[in-house]
Parts: sequence; C-alpha cells; structure tokens
Amino acid sequence: MIPEQCPCGSNKLFEACCAPFLRNEQLPATPEQLMRSRYSAFFTGNIDYLIATHHPSKHRVDDRQTLADTIAETEWLSLRVLNASGTFVEFVAFHRTNNLIGQLHELSEFVLENGRWYYLAGKLLPAIKLDRNDPCWCGSGKKLKKCHGT
Repeated sequence: MIPEQCPCGSNKLFEACCAPFLRNEQLPATPEQLMRSRYSAFFTGNIDYLIATHHPSKHRVDDRQTLADTIAETEWLSLRVLNASGTFVEFVAFHRTNNLIGQLHELSEFVLENGRWYYLAGKLLPAIKLDRNDPCWCGSGKKLKKCHGT
C-alpha cells in the first residue's frame, strides 16, 4: 500500500519524505530520518529496505521470513518520535496485532559507516501512558479523549 501522507508522522507527503529513501534514490542523513524511513518500510511492507538498513553484523539467516511474518501480522497505526539525540532515537510506534492495540516503545541505536546510517540495536522500554489530553495514538491529530479515549 502506498500512502499519500507519509506514515512516519512528519506531516509531509510520502513522495517528499520517506519514499525516496525506500526507493534507494537518497540516503537518510540522520538517525531520525533512518528510523522514520524504517517505520515507513514496515508500514508499506518494504522488506528489502529493512534488511539493507539493518547493520550487516546483525543480519540473521531468517531475517526475511521474520520480517514478512511481522508485516503480515501487524497493522502499523502511528509513530511518535520522543527524542533524537546523537546516534539514539527514542520512539513509540502504535500498532494493531490480533485485533489488540499495542505499542513498541524503543530506544534505537544507529551507526554511521561509509557515509550510510544503519540501525544497530534497540532497547525495549515500558509502554508510555497516554493521558486524556495527549494526541490520540491513531495519528488523527485529535486529543485522545475526543478520539479513541472513550
């Protein structure tokens, strides 16, 4: 599925945001750009990009099948970047799996090698708590209480 708005939460059109990265026309210039483009790759099912941007030292024989299974089982709903500093990006990605809403809260580490950023590793963090006046997890731009907070 090719979205009009970029799934990465940038509020830009997909073609002006992550699409050039996913088509290998440009390289992400920062860890945050790489993280956002990897989220868009999960959203659109671009397994080749996910493998290419994962550090080669971390590749496993079953990467392609594991990613295909994750993509088939998961509907990615929205992304929030909580902090981007140096080689680390903290984010929360909301998803639906088995009809349940969940979140992936991670502190990701990236490394720059030969002019290219790679995802190196991620540390899972506890789920964030959403208050009534926080933006809704669905990415609508509405407050939680006016959207999915009922």
